[in-house]
This record gives sequence, structure tokens and C-alpha cells, in this order.
Amino acid sequence: MKAMGACVPTDWPHRQWRRALPWAMLLLLLGSQLLVTHCQSSQEKRDSDDRKVMESYFPATVEYALHIFNMQSKDVNAYRLVRILNSWKEQAETMMVFSMELELRRTRCGKFDEDIDNCPFEESSELNNVRHIYFPQVTQLWPLDGGAVGGEADDNAIPGDTEE
Repeated sequence: MKAMGACVPTDWPHRQWRRALPWAMLLLLLGSQLLVTHCQSSQEKRDSDDRKVMESYFPATVEYALHIFNMQSKDVNAYRLVRILNSWKEQAETMMVFSMELELRRTRCGKFDEDIDNCPFEESSELNNVRHIYFPQVTQLWPLDGGAVGGEADDNAIPGDTEE
């Protein structure tokens, strides 16, 4: 009787290595591709979630900032949004902070009038009827039905008029 290892050719480890090498390389390539794909899809999901949060909360936050600006302004006329100059979102553990720079323009309506949104802008060549404001708005987060995110405005967030 022959010993068990006697039937194995002496170059057997080299043959096994040659057959295993293409499979190992294929697994390495596919494994790294799967990791890249997973990382990309995770980043895309985070970006998509950020867009959803912005779409849900940002318009109301801009409206709130404009309301606070009009209430705190010493001007008797209301200001209305011309355009959003810049905006960004920061996330902390339990709160979200929207920061924005808004361009506002003075209207012909008083700030306590009913329909400020449709009030025409005041025609003036003076620069003082346009305001640029910076407004950090803190929103407290908590889960709602279905795992969505809800928010509550922080009344301590006050818009700052950047015009001197």
C-alpha cells in the first residue's frame, strides 16, 4: 500500500495556485467593486434624504425667517422675499440648523396687512428698500408616524440684517 501523499505530484501546490489565482483575482476585483457600489449607494441615499428634508422644511423655514424679520423690523412696511442668495443645512444629534442668506425688498403694504405675499414691491431707486439678511434657524427633530422626521422652530433664532 502506498502512503496517502505519495499519489500527489510534487508540483501540485503550484498547479493549485495557478488555478486559484484567477478566482482570487476575480473575487478581489468584484469585492472591491461591491464595496465601492455600496459606498456610492449609501452616499446617494444620504444625499436623497438630505434633499427630502430640505424640500420638506426649508420653504417653511424661509417663510418663518421672513415673518420674524418683518415683526422685528422698525419699518411699518412689510418686506418680501426677492431671492435666496445662499442656504445650507447642518445636522447635530438632535437638531437641524438651516442657515440662509436672503434678499428682501420693501413692499407697499404694511407689515400687518393680510396678503403680503401678493403685495407689489415699492418702486424706489434707493438702496434701503433691499435687505440682505442672515438667518440661522434651529429645528428640533423627533420621529413621527412612519419614521419621518418632524420639527419645531427655535424662537431664539433671530435674523440678522447684514445691511448697515
